[in-house]
Amino acid sequence: MSKLILLVDDSVTSLLRSRAFFGNQKDYQVISASDGVDGVEKALAHRPDLILMDVEMPRMTGIEACRALRSNKATMRTPIILLTMRGEDAAVKAGFDSGCNEYMLKPMNEEKLTNVLKKYLK
Repeated sequence: MSKLILLVDDSVTSLLRSRAFFGNQKDYQVISASDGVDGVEKALAHRPDLILMDVEMPRMTGIEACRALRSNKATMRTPIILLTMRGEDAAVKAGFDSGCNEYMLKPMNEEKLTNVLKKYLK
């Protein structure tokens, strides 16, 4: 049974890179959203097994979207991995404070991402 992953990123380049990564993996089905508002709506509509989400986005940041998803019964336990260029301590703390399971820096290391996916999608 393939696992559904929701990619949330306003960067077309990042989405294409992520889709290329997942395109080689038969275990995953991928849907995408272009910002936090769209991401929250799609997460509630499709109930993905895992969410990979950018932090810096228009309309609603990944941090705000993570908080919204954590406050909803349907998505409160869905693994959320925040992906960002911002690695300073305050940004990392804000990510974990919002309820994310993992905080990863872009550009993403494919081996590290594969390990994180295995960890949450056994």
